[in-house]
Amino acid sequence: MEVARLAAGGARLDVLPAIGAGIARLDVGGLPVLRPWSDDSRADPFALGCNLLAPFSNRISSGFDHAGRRLTIEPNLPGEAMPIHGDAFQKPWRITERSGVAIRLELAGGAIGPWRYRAEVTYRLEPDSLSAGLALVSLSEDVVPFGLGFHPWFPRSGHTRLRFRADAVWPEDDRHLPATEAPEVIPAAWDFTSIRPLPQGWINNAFAGWDGRASVEQGPDALSVEIHASEPLRTALIYSPGDEAPFFCFEPVSHPVDAVNLPGRPGLQELAPGQTLSAEMQLRWIKGGG
Repeated sequence: MEVARLAAGGARLDVLPAIGAGIARLDVGGLPVLRPWSDDSRADPFALGCNLLAPFSNRISSGFDHAGRRLTIEPNLPGEAMPIHGDAFQKPWRITERSGVAIRLELAGGAIGPWRYRAEVTYRLEPDSLSAGLALVSLSEDVVPFGLGFHPWFPRSGHTRLRFRADAVWPEDDRHLPATEAPEVIPAAWDFTSIRPLPQGWINNAFAGWDGRASVEQGPDALSVEIHASEPLRTALIYSPGDEAPFFCFEPVSHPVDAVNLPGRPGLQELAPGQTLSAEMQLRWIKGGG
């Protein structure tokens, strides 16, 4: 399988065009910024270090009503009862431009449910940061609500701490869908305004009104990371199965789970044919912290 490798100072980035243009490895001097991919997991795109999410993020509970029609989306992953994270992470992408520190890839034929689109991602590596820019162009025949996001997988240890600000949180039901029609007050156990450890147990919640900044501290012998995300990435989703897992996810996305079926479709943007939706995420690292 082709691995596209970038290097800047001690930083190394490996991108897999064949698996959704996802990040297989991002490390600095051998210390991981993201959870590294292993070759024995090549059949599982969610074993990577970061996935691209388009033309929507997370689950859609069923079909949805749009422009007087009922639109349906079939499940796209084995074992999942609902469609999840669009199809960009499952498709092969094509390298269109490349240098030692930057790479641009294109997905020409994104197609899932009512969505038809073209996508482009640009990764730019610096010795102390990675910038990722994702852009979608609608190729659908009608106006369709689009979303996008990034799905980084960070290492988790007993040293891991997290800080970010948000306005509210969507509680989830037993199907991992929003349990309420509107986000609720953030409980003390999930208030990350000050730096704190992740919950010991399960967490899988979307936080509304995120300000686009977050800090991940990993301890004195690891790489701590500052996350910056542009508009429209104003929802942050935290996923961790618990403190026994060696990873957790902090996902900058444009909308909450199942947004197509929530009042007002928060965070989704309706694109006419030819219109574009784009966003950028930057990871900046430093050794130590926490």
